[in-house]
Amino acid sequence: MPSEKNESLVSLELETVRPFLAEHHEQVAAEITAFVDVELAHLPFATTDDAARQQAKEMLARLGGAGWCRYPIPEKHGGVKTGPDLRACCLIREALAQVSPLADTVFALQCLGSMPITLAGTEEQKKRFLPKIARGRTMTAFAMTEPEAGSDVGAITSRAKFDTNDYKDFEFARPDVVPAWVLDARKHLITNAGLAKLYVVFASTRIDLTSRKRSAGHRGLSCFLVEGNRVGVRFVKAQVLSEPHPLGEVSFDNCRLPEENLLGKEDEGFSIGMKTLDRLRPTVAAAACGLARRALTEALRYAQKRTQFDKPIADFQLVQDKLARMATELDAARLLTYRAAASADASSARLKLESSMAKSYATEAAQRVVDEAVQIVGGRGVLAGHPVERLYRAVRALRIYEGTTEIQRLVVAKELLK
Repeated sequence: MPSEKNESLVSLELETVRPFLAEHHEQVAAEITAFVDVELAHLPFATTDDAARQQAKEMLARLGGAGWCRYPIPEKHGGVKTGPDLRACCLIREALAQVSPLADTVFALQCLGSMPITLAGTEEQKKRFLPKIARGRTMTAFAMTEPEAGSDVGAITSRAKFDTNDYKDFEFARPDVVPAWVLDARKHLITNAGLAKLYVVFASTRIDLTSRKRSAGHRGLSCFLVEGNRVGVRFVKAQVLSEPHPLGEVSFDNCRLPEENLLGKEDEGFSIGMKTLDRLRPTVAAAACGLARRALTEALRYAQKRTQFDKPIADFQLVQDKLARMATELDAARLLTYRAAASADASSARLKLESSMAKSYATEAAQRVVDEAVQIVGGRGVLAGHPVERLYRAVRALRIYEGTTEIQRLVVAKELLK
């Protein structure tokens, strides 16, 4: 959402969340604010999905070149000294979202693609993939969702079986075919589908061959690292959102993967996926806070300059009430967000509880804040291309992806009842 030149639209207000930050986060905040103001704030917005796909690649080059993709990755494998640094990732996403939801998405996917490898990868896998992700040379995608498997991850029907090539004594044997995993999967609502050089794919490795259906639910899931240029990987189609976004459907048809492309152990996929999402949900909350911050900024500026009935509308108490509630909800959301991020960095036992609280509250609060901003701006706020109109389209998806609000509340309740 471009601004007038030389006008900063990024605010991180560290004082509110300082109790949850370390000393070096002050510098991270200053540097990401400057980067966004200089590199992103004045870029035109993509108005079509094709343009968004092209711009996503350009955004990754900018983010990777400036070193921002290093923050979710350990120093040993190309990351920062404090990496994975989830509080820094929250600061980055909060700043990016204020100006470019697309840039925020690109950064978020580098986190989603690298975290499973950081958590469960072998040393060889980490050396092979993480440095390129950290430099922005490898765009990643997190391929879990299917048409019939969203919140119910155990409903995944994608399958992988290990072909040992035990048919050597038969006439039809192919001695040139080495033992490998054979992956058959169809994933949808996948960000960076068709663009990613590396897909983190979840599939069942316990299949009832008679019914060809899953037999173990989430307990039978395994996780695979699939290079985008492998035979069998196919971009099926783009899936168009109200806000231009590189979303789509991708298939993996009889895709052969060497043994070393299994991430973690067989049947550990669900655990790897959930641990990844638990650690990264605070960053989704941070993105929501960024969108809400921009909405509040736009509403404050408009209310102070817009005159009706011979005075600025900021003088009217009903408008003041809206602004007060927006600011209060934003502060509450940020406190929950950075508390959860601190728990993620400390590997706290409270992480699941706090990350679910942060994600559910911050995304819902952001929706309310953006809606109030549109109401304050009035007719101009629903004109295509206005900053608050773009925010209105961008904020909605956050309440769904990486765990819906309803699922997060169930997680919170379950943690409380333990």
